[in-house]
Amino acid sequence: MLSKIGVAAALSLVAFQGAQAQSPLPASAFGRLPGVQDVAMSPAGDQLAILGGAPAARTVRFATIDKPGETQLSLGDVQTMDVRWVGENYLLVRAAYWQTVGPRNAYRFERNVVVDNKGKVVSTLLEGDNPSAYALSQPVLGVVDGDKPKAMVLGLDQVVDNGEGNLGTRLVRKGVINPLVWTLWRVDVAKGRGNVAERGTPDTKRWSVDAEGEARVRIDEDIISHKISIHARAKGQKQWRPLASADRDDSYLGYSDAEDAAFMVRKGADGVSQVVRIRLAGGEPELVGKSVTNQDVGLLRDAHLTTPAAIVSGGERPVYEWLDPQLATVHGALSRAFKGRDVLLTGWSKDRTRFVARMTSPSAPATWYLFDRTRKEISPLGEEYPELKDQPLGQTRWLTYKARDGLEIPAYLTLPPGAPAAGGKLPLIVMPHGGPAARDGFDFDWWAQFLATRGYAVLQPQFRGSSGFGDAFEKAGEREWGGKIQTDLLDGVASLAAEGVVDPARVCIVGASFGGYSALAGATLHPEAYRCAVSVNGVSDLPQALGETVTAYGKDSDSFRYWRQVMGSTVSDPTALTSISPARRVSKTTPPVLLVWGERDTTVLPAQSERMRDALQAAGRPVETLALEKDDHYLMNAASRTRMLEAAEQFLAKHLPVAR
Repeated sequence: MLSKIGVAAALSLVAFQGAQAQSPLPASAFGRLPGVQDVAMSPAGDQLAILGGAPAARTVRFATIDKPGETQLSLGDVQTMDVRWVGENYLLVRAAYWQTVGPRNAYRFERNVVVDNKGKVVSTLLEGDNPSAYALSQPVLGVVDGDKPKAMVLGLDQVVDNGEGNLGTRLVRKGVINPLVWTLWRVDVAKGRGNVAERGTPDTKRWSVDAEGEARVRIDEDIISHKISIHARAKGQKQWRPLASADRDDSYLGYSDAEDAAFMVRKGADGVSQVVRIRLAGGEPELVGKSVTNQDVGLLRDAHLTTPAAIVSGGERPVYEWLDPQLATVHGALSRAFKGRDVLLTGWSKDRTRFVARMTSPSAPATWYLFDRTRKEISPLGEEYPELKDQPLGQTRWLTYKARDGLEIPAYLTLPPGAPAAGGKLPLIVMPHGGPAARDGFDFDWWAQFLATRGYAVLQPQFRGSSGFGDAFEKAGEREWGGKIQTDLLDGVASLAAEGVVDPARVCIVGASFGGYSALAGATLHPEAYRCAVSVNGVSDLPQALGETVTAYGKDSDSFRYWRQVMGSTVSDPTALTSISPARRVSKTTPPVLLVWGERDTTVLPAQSERMRDALQAAGRPVETLALEKDDHYLMNAASRTRMLEAAEQFLAKHLPVAR
């Protein structure tokens, strides 16, 4: 054995076996909700609001810097997303709830709850506005400080009757029967009530506002051609004028109040993306920063100035091209202090003396810090996964491999604690992400790390169709759900097997949402490649999924149009989707499957998992199920996450034991 793998590899195997001999951390340490979910700093920089809490309950803690004591508001068992200050005395807590409409449709609504800095709930934005109640979410597009701070909220309002028809001539011309349009509301946060600031057209999607809450940029999408148009109203002007056009909504990056300019990204056919600045008052577009190739581009913004602070791109991890020298200096100092981690500046005081930063990497849970630039002090605010601090975890590396058609596929590979980098012939979990137009990031993945601590190598391929690697790479996944996307996963297994990292005869596939579809597609379309599959909230029947979208949102909806396009549904080929629907491809060779679903899932309905269960049972194939009664598509309940991890661990131990 030593003559084949060498002394160093033998020592690595001994270390790996020693790490595996330790009792693994419980599933609850990984499945808990983050101890710190979000942190917001007040504009003056003297108050912090920390969203987080115990594993299963959410709280908001208010602390004044350099003063003892804190105020705490218990939010209970509620799904929360983030927090944001409005002035010095009020905080917005974005939370979600579920509501059933009629006998068949359930919807997830996001709302903004207003809490004062004493920990008292004072209002909910637009709570009394009947039209806006139909909006699934009500994004806050900006805030206006002052004695009576305001939030600029995207809601709905009725179309004004212009005397030429109940819905207006534009609506009638386009055949639209919906009497509601997106509307910009100026809302008094203390009362929750607002006034219409801007009422959109039937094409309007959203606005960008300046520091005073005035709409400066309007984004429209033609409801027939789906072309994007950007309209502008420079400071001192009253009328909207065309500014630019785009094929995609994400070509528009944002607005800068200080420059009274819009920022967009120009994407060339060669994969090159370049950020440009367009002054609202007129003039030629100006190049900003360096161009990047085969990468998506975003902006990190200064919330106080509504101004871009950095251009963000990157493959393995975020790359920041700073437009603000002062923030670049702070970020550089913290990056050197926390080498190997991504340092994200999530907020700062108006005078830029204090900063909130989140430090993370795929191999270390995120920690939040307060940085005082004047004192040159860094103070910890809390751990996202406190039970995992200083515990042995998997080591993650970035790699690329060639798909069978030559396309380069990037991926993250996480090996168990102490495992050799090569020659280990480990059991492998292929873990495709959701979306499919999404990507895994340079961040701690609680699910992947849980599997790694159980002794599995975990491969997270960024298959064609993933976002983040340019438009051509993303579009290459359209109409390839059951085709090249699935072979991209298989080619990743083959690449690792050729290096001796994994045993190609010991592979299972695990995923959620689109990753759940891929798990089921792998089990049914390529049963010879996988010993088992775990699907969490996965799609199993594509025609049925499209039908569910029509029932919920209508056949003229953006959702139906998008999913039909990326799945590959055509009138000329009615079998295109049935042939790649896992529930219709179950056979006697389909390996064992674990199905997990949230009973409150409004994104992929529980009927998708139930359909797959019935198909497997009818074919006499092994199937286990776990229905999570109080959770949805995103598994935002600690008990549900833990139950899912425990069920997956037991299932994998049965069908893919770590020991040979």
